[in-house]
Amino acid sequence: MSDALVVADAHKTFGTTRALGGASFRLQRGEWLGLLGPNGAGKTTLVRAIAGRVRLDTGTLTLLDVDVSSASQQARAARCRLGLVPQDVALYDALTAAENLRAFGKYHGVTGRALADRARWALDWTGLADRANSLVKTFSGGMKRRLNLACGILHEPEVVLLDEPTVGVDPQSRQRIWDMLHQLQEQGTSLLLTTHQLDEAEQICERIVIIDHGHAIADGTLDELIAQTVGTGRTVALRLDRSPTPADFDDGLQTTDQGISATVADVAAELPALLSKVASAGYRVDDVDIDAPSLHAVFLHLTGRELRE
Repeated sequence: MSDALVVADAHKTFGTTRALGGASFRLQRGEWLGLLGPNGAGKTTLVRAIAGRVRLDTGTLTLLDVDVSSASQQARAARCRLGLVPQDVALYDALTAAENLRAFGKYHGVTGRALADRARWALDWTGLADRANSLVKTFSGGMKRRLNLACGILHEPEVVLLDEPTVGVDPQSRQRIWDMLHQLQEQGTSLLLTTHQLDEAEQICERIVIIDHGHAIADGTLDELIAQTVGTGRTVALRLDRSPTPADFDDGLQTTDQGISATVADVAAELPALLSKVASAGYRVDDVDIDAPSLHAVFLHLTGRELRE
């Protein structure tokens, strides 16, 4: 599979602050890639550099086989094939949905019959056809998010940068947006998603890049990242009928106020023995909880638990 975007050894400083310190990763054509990281990790600077809003100090950005690190005519032409959906809703509240679509379409060079066709398609795609002539200021947050997405892809870009596209919306609107994006991917669009919603990234992204302190510290599928970091074992937690006494259980088990827990490689093979130990110690099991390793665990393992402001 060929690459839609290649970021190679990207460096950028603002005064004495290093935003990027050699970040490198690839987005393949037709792929949905999650770009994750703590606050201040460099994600926003990277997205702005790809979109042409920030010039790298050193390093290269290759978009659809064109070096867009400089402000060349070829770079500008390549970026016409790029779509950007910002975190902050970028719409004109005093215009209708249809007027916003026509305005953004023209910004991207879509005119005439093509613009009219694309605007009609976008209204159907977003489920806003019946609100085409309503002012955007009357829309709910989810409706604005869907329209914001449509305005960013009206020119049919081959690569789309998505910066927290579902922040602040209800579960139904969030699911509708993911369905819309899956339709784009099925048509061959490459998607680069930045988000703090790790559960969503875990469910929808085919591959994940984690960036911290300005460079990529992990790159792979969720299964690959789990195997490389926290391991594939399951955590089994047993809630008991009373607080356990640590002396009743061996060193391989962790005790809490509510029960015991252990990490197991094979739940089916190891759980019966664990239940037998509990019964032999004179306790009753009230509940069993089995947790698989998650992207959340991988993220904290790699970036730490310290708050970032």
